[in-house]
Amino acid sequence: MSERPWSSTAPPGEFRTYISAEESPKEFTIRAVILGALFGLLFGAVTVYVGLRAGLTVSASIPISVLSISILRAFGRSTILENNIVQTTGSAGESLAAGVMFTIPALIFLGFGSEFTFWRIFPLALLGGWLGVLFMVPLRRQLIVKEHGNLAFPEGTACADVLVAGERGGSFAGRVFWGLGLGGVYTFLMNTVQAWTSQPEGRPSWFPGASFRAAITSEYLGVGYIIGPRVSGILFAGGIVSWLVMMPAIKFYGQLAGNTPIYPSTIPIPLMTPDDIWRSYIRPMGAGAVAAAGLITLLRTLPTILSALRAGLRDVRAEGAGQSAASSRIDRDVPMRWVILGSIVIVAMMWVLLTFHPMKDAGTFWWQNLFAGIFVVIFGFLFVTVAGRISGLLGNSSNPISGMSIATLMATCAIFFLAGWTAPNYAVLALMIGGVVCIAAAIAGATSQDLKTGYLVGATPFWQQMGLLVGVTVSTVAIGATLNLMNKGLEKYIPTPIPVSIQALPSGVKIERDSFTYQNKSYVLINSLGSHEIPDGEYLYDAGSHRIEYQWAQGIGSDKAPAPQARLMATVINGILNQRLPWRLVLMGVALVIAVEVLGVRSLAFATGSYLSIATTGAMFAGGLVRALVEATTKKKDESEASPGALYSSGLIAAGGVFGLLGIIIALLQDPEISNRVPHWLTSVLGLPWRADLFAFGPKIMGPLATSNLFGIFMFALLAASLFYFARKKLD
Repeated sequence: MSERPWSSTAPPGEFRTYISAEESPKEFTIRAVILGALFGLLFGAVTVYVGLRAGLTVSASIPISVLSISILRAFGRSTILENNIVQTTGSAGESLAAGVMFTIPALIFLGFGSEFTFWRIFPLALLGGWLGVLFMVPLRRQLIVKEHGNLAFPEGTACADVLVAGERGGSFAGRVFWGLGLGGVYTFLMNTVQAWTSQPEGRPSWFPGASFRAAITSEYLGVGYIIGPRVSGILFAGGIVSWLVMMPAIKFYGQLAGNTPIYPSTIPIPLMTPDDIWRSYIRPMGAGAVAAAGLITLLRTLPTILSALRAGLRDVRAEGAGQSAASSRIDRDVPMRWVILGSIVIVAMMWVLLTFHPMKDAGTFWWQNLFAGIFVVIFGFLFVTVAGRISGLLGNSSNPISGMSIATLMATCAIFFLAGWTAPNYAVLALMIGGVVCIAAAIAGATSQDLKTGYLVGATPFWQQMGLLVGVTVSTVAIGATLNLMNKGLEKYIPTPIPVSIQALPSGVKIERDSFTYQNKSYVLINSLGSHEIPDGEYLYDAGSHRIEYQWAQGIGSDKAPAPQARLMATVINGILNQRLPWRLVLMGVALVIAVEVLGVRSLAFATGSYLSIATTGAMFAGGLVRALVEATTKKKDESEASPGALYSSGLIAAGGVFGLLGIIIALLQDPEISNRVPHWLTSVLGLPWRADLFAFGPKIMGPLATSNLFGIFMFALLAASLFYFARKKLD
């Protein structure tokens, strides 16, 4: 097969699939589906971890293809179509995770943090994932077959090239494993052993309000390398404007405020740390910037949206008229009647979920829930079509998922507002609609790339679509579990004494739960959102002392997992339904984006950088600089996703995610209250809780080096040097 003349970019008249329609090699085998499902679990969990921290994701198709070739080869000869099923099934986890983490954690920020559980996340993720796969079925012929030569589908084409070059699988996989091994050792020593600081920081006294910091993780270095120096530089530029221009300016002029807090902060500016200023003033500004940049990106693609919709509807009519009966193996899709029946089932399941399993204090009428289900299908088809087309033109990384989600939320919330549905339960209903649509759009972008890969190598579309449904279903489990794990593992209870009258709570503050147990004591859980007197968050109120005693800072939303897109979704919903936005700050962010667009810079990366911590964007910029150095020294400017550096970076990202999650699990097992949360036999077998210093022996051995900023930067520089070395080292 490998000698057969074939090109993934051959023009339509000359193109032929790598495996012809007459051949029928092994494809949808048990081992391929199981391996793909395992990769879906792994990369779904890793993507959630990296995405909540960094605010963006990278494609997993190439590393999965590379690993599949190597692993299946160890169990005997595999076919190219088997490897394609593995990457199709496995990559569903990465794209599904992006849609879920961009929206569903907004429940926490809307004041329903105690309802953020696995059994809330799982069904919504599943419905959105199925919807995205099903709606791509009637669009496949139009977008992938008929538009071959017009739509590039860059990730899908690169993946096909890697699969065809499968004879080189050992060398390809070796580069990923090197990244995984060295990145894993680095992450374990830094996070769990605590041999050096994970975030060197300097707050110079000569520049009050500013903070120079970098989160020196392997995943940020890898992400920065893959997105390249230009995009990582624009991200970092957003961070510089926020952290080294806006925040020092707020501190400088805020000195005039004396001891008077300025909304939305409840702390006087002279007393605020850089983190306080970022949380109170920069985040609303960044939210306005990200929302504006997302909508500008969406408007820029309006001609594409309209043409894609027309083409999609035309193809659906052709399917309905029976014009698309499969004449060969490579034309066989999931039947159209399955798509229609599946859509009806999804509406029904959405209705059942909202009607019979509502969130506490967020129940809605049955006809409103039916309306939500129908809305999901209408918006879902619209944005699945858009996502598939844009992924074909620009690549899945340019898929404006957040912009489409904001548009869905704004349209839904505007209808709700006109109908007078402004209570908190309708905010949850709007989020459910926006969340499922966002997940469907995210999975559609990746599905279109997978189907393009299949078209190029000669796969059977029906079996790819089955693999995608399996991948979505299995990876949903890992995604829900990881979100829950991070939320619990990173949570803190911060002593925050605030006198308050439970009978006359300030505006924007509500009782979330009458009874909440912490350290064997019962409290009232109250939530603040948009209050002028109590900072946003969830608090434990003690009836005996008549005051708030602790802030319950959940893991998602903390500095270690800021979840910027999810917080933005909550801001949009709350702002439209309750008019509780700090509008002046939001409009400053909008103005900033307009200025950047006028300068000729695509603003979405800049806006995201202005929202994130400079620690995140600084570390990613370091990865981009390594990429620029590699390209300068090798005289190569067209690094592909299958290049040595990109493969090594994929290993670094996976290592950061896997060992980062391992560190969170170890921290949970060291929790003094773990014995109250797990079965008694597990406590006895594992000897829980573990000692706090069981693994964290780094400070004892390393002494002052463990907390030294310079030593942390030196270790990060060594990791960056390893990336530079492996990126320049040619594949065998």
